[in-house]
Amino acid sequence: MFQSQVYGSVPGLVNTTESVCQGYNCFSRPRKVTRCQMPRVSQERVVTGNTGKIDAVVGAVRLSLVVSSMLGSGSHARLDVRIIARFAAFTRVSSLFLQAVLNAAIPDHIADAFSPPRAEIPLLLDYGVEVLLGGLGRWDAEHFLFIAERGYLYEHNFAFFPLFPLVIRLVATTLLWPLSPFLTVRGRLLLAVALVNNSLFVLSAVALYGLSHVVLQDRKLALVSGLIYCITPANVFMLAGYSETLFAALTFGGLWLLESGFMFGACLLLGLATAARANGLVNAGFLLYLPLQRTLAEAQVLSKGSTWHRRYRHYTFLALRFLLTSLLCIAVVVLPFCLFQFYGYYTFCTPSVTQEQVSPVLLKLAKEKGYRVPDEAAPIPSWCLKPIPVLYSYIQDVYWDVGFLRYFQLKQIPNFLLALPIATLSVIASYLYIKANPRFCLRLGLGQRGIKEKEEKPPTDFCNSKVFVYIAHCSGLLAFGTFCMHVQVLTRFLASSSPVIYWISSHLLSSEPLLQETKDFSYGQRMDNFEQGFAHFFLMYINNPVTQLLMHWRTCSSSTRCILGYFISFWLIGLALHCNFLPWT
Repeated sequence: MFQSQVYGSVPGLVNTTESVCQGYNCFSRPRKVTRCQMPRVSQERVVTGNTGKIDAVVGAVRLSLVVSSMLGSGSHARLDVRIIARFAAFTRVSSLFLQAVLNAAIPDHIADAFSPPRAEIPLLLDYGVEVLLGGLGRWDAEHFLFIAERGYLYEHNFAFFPLFPLVIRLVATTLLWPLSPFLTVRGRLLLAVALVNNSLFVLSAVALYGLSHVVLQDRKLALVSGLIYCITPANVFMLAGYSETLFAALTFGGLWLLESGFMFGACLLLGLATAARANGLVNAGFLLYLPLQRTLAEAQVLSKGSTWHRRYRHYTFLALRFLLTSLLCIAVVVLPFCLFQFYGYYTFCTPSVTQEQVSPVLLKLAKEKGYRVPDEAAPIPSWCLKPIPVLYSYIQDVYWDVGFLRYFQLKQIPNFLLALPIATLSVIASYLYIKANPRFCLRLGLGQRGIKEKEEKPPTDFCNSKVFVYIAHCSGLLAFGTFCMHVQVLTRFLASSSPVIYWISSHLLSSEPLLQETKDFSYGQRMDNFEQGFAHFFLMYINNPVTQLLMHWRTCSSSTRCILGYFISFWLIGLALHCNFLPWT
């Protein structure tokens, strides 16, 4: 009824696609307009008359439907967001507490890691901050903290992209500036890491839920995906001074906007993601594939009932629009990487400083460890003479020995075993999806459905057509990480980049009878009742499908135990090892 009213008010719009709600339980009582009921405008629009007016009306309709779906009064989406945000906050507080306890209980390992000298004499509160939050500054976090405090001094610092150091430096010098009489810059940076990463983690969990809600078109899977993300196996890297949380928030948020049709906002967030991590470049593929898919769908609609001259004009318009918007958005995503490489080239290939201008303590560390510092009197580095001087590739090759098959050594078998669980989840996701959509995958998700495919019931939930590009993205990251990276990084690499890890986990967990019984998903509706005591309130506060599975561990299936066991064990072991300079990177 609602759809007919909307389309009846906009001339030139024809409903030509199958109902998006087929096979989709919307979980809405009483019945309300939800995302699954939203018409897929990009595939159903016939351009006639004044195109600009139609586009404006359609854009307003789509925006109002998205807002009413996700934030409408009394909507299930709003309840789900509240549940996820509370559980995310609970896991952050728990992680901070556990890392402080484990860091105090376990002596630090003396690791051969980057450990620059402290720049300032400790102030009144520095010791307390180091005791409580010192575990957040281990391994690569030392690089980010050093860059935030002193800038890009050493050549290998350029392996770490600038957005995260810039954010924590900004928080430390603005929001935490009143603490400067009691905390050194490093102390305020550690405090900024805790504030920034915990806040961004909650936002990333909500963004993942929004993305899952749009793509999976299933409330239960979207909710469980957001909750399972809160106990991610890459937990310690989401907590410590790493850029993974910032990258996840920007990536999931950008993809959510892209799937919702907000191209400009998506380009902006995905461009910022590239400024946080180099693998943000891969997100440019989404800005090519999704607009191409929508353009082809519009072209198929326009090909019906029009003259050849009119079709040719529309096809030309669609092609030019696709090329211009895609090139512009890809340029936005690639630009931060290019600017950062240019900054590295300017710093080391055309240096304007001498060693006398560098702190003697830092210069001594550079000589002891073999770090290169900019020096106009020194010879130009060899990478500066290459036709395309990319400092990032040089650092990965020389400092970290990253390259094709270089990690395939017998001594690295333990690291391959650490990466095996998340690699297994990725392979299972690809296998199940290809098995459910063989013809669709052969066509790369493009073009019109064939006759045989139309006769079959289209897959829903995890196996629906919108998931294809995410499966391809996850598979590409898995292959690159396995063959061309330090394989132990694969866990945080995939966990912060690909929603597929959480989608396949929620898909496998959804077969659990306990989740099938709770069809209304009315968790968290009595959380303001203190009458039965704080314990009851606390249990209601964290009451959700995932905690229900954990509390009924013995009755769960073996697959559910494996998934939850993997997430929880890596969640805890990572905190214990990483925070004490033990090998967990």
